[in-house]
Amino acid sequence: MSNEQQPQDQQELEQTQAAAEETVQESNEALTEEQARIAELEAALAAAEATVQEQKDSVLRAHAEMENARRRAQSEVEKARKFALEKFAGELLPVADNLERAIQVSDSENEAIKPIVDGVELTLKSFISTIEKFGLEVIDPQGESFNPEHHQAMSMQESADVAPNTVLAVMQKGYLINGRLLRPAMVMVSRAPESGVDTQA
Repeated sequence: MSNEQQPQDQQELEQTQAAAEETVQESNEALTEEQARIAELEAALAAAEATVQEQKDSVLRAHAEMENARRRAQSEVEKARKFALEKFAGELLPVADNLERAIQVSDSENEAIKPIVDGVELTLKSFISTIEKFGLEVIDPQGESFNPEHHQAMSMQESADVAPNTVLAVMQKGYLINGRLLRPAMVMVSRAPESGVDTQA
């Protein structure tokens, strides 16, 4: 191989190396641009997914709020339906009380007024039956244990015959309307005899 041939080969080798380096550099630049574009697209995708999730949550919250509002409205309508008669029913209670008093003070042995007493009893029975159809319930706790949620104690009386806190007498019946107290029953409640209680304990 001649001496002239060596520098030429050397020169071609250098050109080939330079071309290869340039190709690698271009590839690196292209790769870097592609990586940057991929990173940019991934960031955009993550932002879009976050927005979609946020909108899903917002839709779910709006749906839950709408459902709660519907339930509240339905509950209010149900309460209004159940208790719309409360004031009116409260005004009717003295009528029942007066019919009961008339029966209590009448002389059932007197034949002259017996038909009137029977008529009052029938009227009271019919009246109670009618108001019960509309959700009223009579509280007549004679002989039951005292319940402060439904009874109002007007007095206490010592009694050895019944357990303490037993209703001895009902002075005025109470009423519930659809399970809610309209008027408490006014009652007399028993208490233990003082002689039977150890006050020194």
